[in-house]
Amino acid sequence: MKFLVTYSSAPNVREEGYKAFAQMSDADDAADHPGVTLIGRWHNLGQGSGVAICESDDAAAVHAWAFNWNKILDVDVAPVLDDDECRSLVRAKLGL
Repeated sequence: MKFLVTYSSAPNVREEGYKAFAQMSDADDAADHPGVTLIGRWHNLGQGSGVAICESDDAAAVHAWAFNWNKILDVDVAPVLDDDECRSLVRAKLGL
């Protein structure tokens, strides 16, 4: 299952978040989200916000990843569909 993860930080903790993220190695990053495959992540440094698309069979693993950043980020996690999944579902529901 794919998930859309959005995050934002308050200005008073933004630099702390940037430092924590910048100091992570690739191994640290992977260890931060076991059971979750990161498809892509994009950052808006000016606003202290960003988005990620990830995939996991375990929604709890995605929420555990979000919880790791709970002290400095507000994180929203939502399941999403790709184009093929969406078309298939809509066709089935509408009898197309």
